[in-house]
Amino acid sequence: MRLEGKVALISGGARGMGAAEAKLFASEGAKVVLGDMLDEEGQQVEAEIAEEGGEAVYVHLDVTSESDWQNAVSAAVERFGKLDVLVNNAGIFNRAFIHEQTEEDWDRVMDINGKGVFLGTKAAIPAMREAGGGSIVNISSVAGLIGSMASTSYNASKGAVRLLTKSTAIQYAKEGIRCNSVHPGPIQTPMLDLVYPNEEARAQRQNAIPMGRLGNMDDVAKGVLFLASDEASYMTGSELVIDGGYTAM
Repeated sequence: MRLEGKVALISGGARGMGAAEAKLFASEGAKVVLGDMLDEEGQQVEAEIAEEGGEAVYVHLDVTSESDWQNAVSAAVERFGKLDVLVNNAGIFNRAFIHEQTEEDWDRVMDINGKGVFLGTKAAIPAMREAGGGSIVNISSVAGLIGSMASTSYNASKGAVRLLTKSTAIQYAKEGIRCNSVHPGPIQTPMLDLVYPNEEARAQRQNAIPMGRLGNMDDVAKGVLFLASDEASYMTGSELVIDGGYTAM
């Protein structure tokens, strides 16, 4: 019960890594608010957590909307009394070289992946102050650490998340609010089908990973759990890389 007594808000919680994080957090004693735009899937995750004896509530959340974020934080405080943990998990992927990247696609990726983290953090800070501290975990990517051939806006957005994390950590450390980033490598989620659209491309990436396999969602969720918990109480502004050794080469 590593999160017993804590209240967590997770964006992008309807599927993929967000759903895995929500279920793991609930199993470790947290009361969970999961936000997403996929209402049916989000409600299903809420029901699955309840079936396992956990406590969760789903809220509709467009991470580019400041009012949606305020409503999500309010839901956590009104339903469970406080907010201790924020996981900025929601994100999208776009593949394009710089000369091919449209302005519209650039803006959409930066809005969801970058501004969404900013708005979530901004909304959570007052509630965490009221709670006497908290932990913010931002899901970046190895794409926020190294360049790539054709992920222009995605790399830029995840690099922005990495440094926004450090600024947040510095600004609020004295108030007991920690902020760390997680940098997954290739993880078996629905997004992976967009990144590697065929088996040959996926096999090439897998072969390039020193551990010889793609990551699974629990690999990431367990790292997020650690950063959310008091076990990481002396960590802030840090980067947790979960990539099977890919960026070590």
